[in-house]
Amino acid sequence: MAKKAIGIDIGGTGIKAALVNVKDGSLIGERVRVATPEGGKPADIALVVKQLVNQLHPGRLAIPVGICFPAVVKNGHTMSAANISKEWIGLDAETLFERTLGHHVHMINDADAAGVAEVKFGAARKRKGLVFMCTLGTGIGTALFINGELVPNAELGHLQIEGIDYETKAAFSAKERENLSFAEWSVRLQKYFSVVERLFSPDLIVIGGGVSKQHGEFLPLLKLNAEIVPAAKRNNAGILGAAALAYKNRED
Repeated sequence: MAKKAIGIDIGGTGIKAALVNVKDGSLIGERVRVATPEGGKPADIALVVKQLVNQLHPGRLAIPVGICFPAVVKNGHTMSAANISKEWIGLDAETLFERTLGHHVHMINDADAAGVAEVKFGAARKRKGLVFMCTLGTGIGTALFINGELVPNAELGHLQIEGIDYETKAAFSAKERENLSFAEWSVRLQKYFSVVERLFSPDLIVIGGGVSKQHGEFLPLLKLNAEIVPAAKRNNAGILGAAALAYKNRED
């Protein structure tokens, strides 16, 4: 019998969810996506999550639910909020979802969840040493792993380089906003990852986000000591990582 959990990936514009086989990282059935409620308020999002869980797993039996979220998450509390209502800041989000759903929920930062998916099922599977996961999108999300173990809430997309938060220069959104070529963008990525290497000396760098589909356009342009590879799980990574952690931390 499959080991199952639901993974939910909450973003500023959309909420994605799926039933996951946490043994092999495959989806059971189709992934569903709905728009994030306007304003992104906690109570509204919690109700949408409840509807998604009921849709994916109808019936009275509880199932582990993992939720990844664009925030620093500490002990179930969302300590920041990116592209979503500021009401989340300092909120006991895990308790909010548990009360709404009626059973245990596990909360995690979205980049951490994506990293867990790559370490457990994807490009960093069975890799030792220090793995640096980096998602390039609206911002820069990061996750750190030492011999497969997560170091939570590594917000390294906000490194100060040349006196500025370098996410504003090196995220994929900056490439689009400034209409940069891949070659021009890679110069900024080189600067960013060179600082990461100087600080952490990673053994492997995994690049996620939608632009990772075009990895051949920019990864070969980067000159780094660490091996750098595209993520394997891409848009499903947050769902898979959240589900895997929910199953691991389930209340039997």
